[in-house]
Amino acid sequence: MTTATADIAASETATTRRGGTFAALGVHNFRIYLAAQGVASTGTWMQSIALDWLVLELTGSSAAVGITMALQFLPMLLLGIHGGMIADRYPKRAILMITQSLNGALSAALAVLTLTGHARVEYVYAFALVQGLVIVVDNPTRQVFVNELVPTRYVRNAIALNAAVFQTTRLLGPAIAGVLIGTVGTGWAFAANAASYLAPLIGLMLIRSAELVPAPAVQRAKGQLRSALRYVRGRPHVGWTIFLVGVIGTFGLNFPVVLTGMADSTFHGGADLYGLFNVMLAVGSVSGALFAGGRTSTRLRTLVVAAVAFGLAQVGAALAPGLVMFLGALIAMGLVNVAFQAMANSSVQSWVDPAVRGRVMGLYMLVFMGGTPLGAPVVGWVTTEFGPRVGMAFCGVVPALAATTVGVVLWRRSGGRIIGQRRVAQAMT
Repeated sequence: MTTATADIAASETATTRRGGTFAALGVHNFRIYLAAQGVASTGTWMQSIALDWLVLELTGSSAAVGITMALQFLPMLLLGIHGGMIADRYPKRAILMITQSLNGALSAALAVLTLTGHARVEYVYAFALVQGLVIVVDNPTRQVFVNELVPTRYVRNAIALNAAVFQTTRLLGPAIAGVLIGTVGTGWAFAANAASYLAPLIGLMLIRSAELVPAPAVQRAKGQLRSALRYVRGRPHVGWTIFLVGVIGTFGLNFPVVLTGMADSTFHGGADLYGLFNVMLAVGSVSGALFAGGRTSTRLRTLVVAAVAFGLAQVGAALAPGLVMFLGALIAMGLVNVAFQAMANSSVQSWVDPAVRGRVMGLYMLVFMGGTPLGAPVVGWVTTEFGPRVGMAFCGVVPALAATTVGVVLWRRSGGRIIGQRRVAQAMT
């Protein structure tokens, strides 16, 4: 290494350390992308609140909210890894231009139906299913596109900052949605979300192509899906992490089902209270994302502990005797949940080779979002039959037990030692 090269490397390392939690913001393309995604995410949260409340108004049933969630994520369950394969084969920016355009068009159609008084629960179900098909391709592509926006040393930080912005918009989106629903109606929240998709389209066009770090395209070949599964099986630390993500995604993150019930039945509020619940989750979520962004590495045992903590926090929220304590528990839930999700996401992406990253993240999103069609109806039924508190406690107990079981298995297989991901791989093979 020449003296000049060494000086540059030393300067970059120092910059990374000084930047800390916000180091990736020094990259132009990432700043553009993050700002655009912030606008779109605000619209997404607005629509999420409006959609949940529209279904509740149309049906009066928490189970119907669960069915809507299930339909939205059913395509991910069936096709998730195929979406990751598309991300591996084709230019990711072009894919995102298409998916963001489709999302905007779908939201605009839902806005027209609602504003003209033609909204019916059957139409909402159809919207959820079609949007789920778009998510199959959009989500894994967005996950791995971050790797092309920043140098490798910033990837973990960029993923956490992306999560932080997404969760920060959770503060703004529900508040705007609550105002719109209470003043001009649910349909205008859908219209605002449709307009928000202009931001990522403009942002993608403004990204400097010469500064991207594209992964090599994977050529079409037989057995690519099976090879990705074998790749994960051969890396137990990746497999265990994806398992924990799947359990939490299936049973732990049914917030629309349980929180609409808590707002309506337990605390006798309306859409504004449901929006406040999401704001409190976001307050904790931002803190959790910033905590994850400041970490340079994560051990599997940290992920296990975070998963247990999330489950216990949700049980604590279910048992909270009053509104103030419930809001505090929601902050704790948001913190540990997003810290876990950001650390798990960045860890899996850093542990796998670029050539299979899209397919592995397709599998990751399959278990994270694809489990919802299985978990949401169950949680909806429990909530409807036994009440929102029991439903929420159920959402906490299952992930806590699963993570505890994983911890015990890893501890026994390692001979009673607390281990990190490399030792897990050795112990399991």
